[in-house]
Amino acid sequence: MSRPNIIFYFSDQQRWDTLGCYGQRLPISPNLDRLAAEGTRFEYAFTCQPVCGPARACLQSGMYATQVNCHANHHILPEGMEDALARRFNASGYKTAYVGKWHLASCKGSSYRTEAVPPERRGGYQDWMVADALEWTSHGYNGYLFDGDMKRHDFTGFRVDAINNYAIDFIHRHMEQQKEQGTDQPFFLFVSQLDPHHQNDRNHYEGPDGSKKKFADYDVPGDLVGTQGDWRENYPDYLGSCNSLDTNVGRLMDTLEAYGIKDNTIIFYTCDHGSHFRTRNAEYKRSCHDASIRIPLIAWGGPFQGGNVVKDLVSLIDVPPTLLDCAGIEIPSQYQGNSMVRLSKGDNENWPKSIFAQISEAETGRTVRTAEWKYCVKAPEFKIDEPYSDIYEEEYLYDLRADPHERHNLVSDPAYANIRAEMAELLLGYMKKAQEPEAKIIPCSQN
Repeated sequence: MSRPNIIFYFSDQQRWDTLGCYGQRLPISPNLDRLAAEGTRFEYAFTCQPVCGPARACLQSGMYATQVNCHANHHILPEGMEDALARRFNASGYKTAYVGKWHLASCKGSSYRTEAVPPERRGGYQDWMVADALEWTSHGYNGYLFDGDMKRHDFTGFRVDAINNYAIDFIHRHMEQQKEQGTDQPFFLFVSQLDPHHQNDRNHYEGPDGSKKKFADYDVPGDLVGTQGDWRENYPDYLGSCNSLDTNVGRLMDTLEAYGIKDNTIIFYTCDHGSHFRTRNAEYKRSCHDASIRIPLIAWGGPFQGGNVVKDLVSLIDVPPTLLDCAGIEIPSQYQGNSMVRLSKGDNENWPKSIFAQISEAETGRTVRTAEWKYCVKAPEFKIDEPYSDIYEEEYLYDLRADPHERHNLVSDPAYANIRAEMAELLLGYMKKAQEPEAKIIPCSQN
């Protein structure tokens, strides 16, 4: 069998609990549920940066966002990175393609929000159908992207369908070209949907027509019960958008089957971060809470078969080495994560018992999460252009076993001083590993 094709399907701002395989009661995700049942579901997966651009920078670089100067939106991925994800696949003989939202080309004084991204800012991807900031070039219905020749392509219809159509088009073109040339080049396809992300200029979520009625009978997630926020008016459309993503994953699988390459393709489905619907701060993410940082993660095909459920904590930072590992490509030494391939085989020896996340744009924050505890600190002064601080103050401590919805902040309770000290030491270790400057954490009692 030839080397596997790899498809990375990426949603935006999707909570883990929108999928049936994570407990959703409504029929939102039959296709993804089937992939989870046949493949591997990661029960506890988390982003390493709960905001769009920085999370994408981590995926494309294999490093934490601060390491590549992408700690906030509108920072460009460093040009010419030899070990960027796409370039590693290119060097190994894969055809690489990117479709959808990029969000790594624009910066102050150089905006590609509504313009074509030049080749040097594409992270090495060869085939290209992209808008840098898709929320600026489209709404729930209708919009435009740019191809590799920087030509604009307008689309009509629901955005999720359109982005998926471009992904299917790439597969068609690639497979027909291979047939004509008599070759068998594997591909790495990155599909970056914007949905179910809220529509910035309209300040609400936009599901397909009929979503409000179709998904009106939803169960309120535990962390939202009794809160304010704007989930009441938005959740049915949010679920409708998630349902559309699922439908399109099914359509993509049909294309693989039609070409007879389904059994030689590995598929990953995950997201950049979740959504707390303005219950934790003034917008939808950028917080340490599980509603912001916990994400769905499903892998199907290759080593991820058999209906496994992995309960070890995994991070988005573990995805780049996993993708390379699946293709048999050497993992660069500077990549910060670990390949999850061995977890699918039940080998969790020496696997980290915690995950680390950097938080930006709302605060300069850092958080560490174990199976039992969530601990978060923030800089006393926030400046968006400064990714680090030499001093942090304790902000949150949650007992996740007793308080899974994170309603009771224990950070000021003296009974948990020893726990906070242990978590602080763990957090500082992660910060050092991420090559952050040495910092001091001020205990809550001294704030």
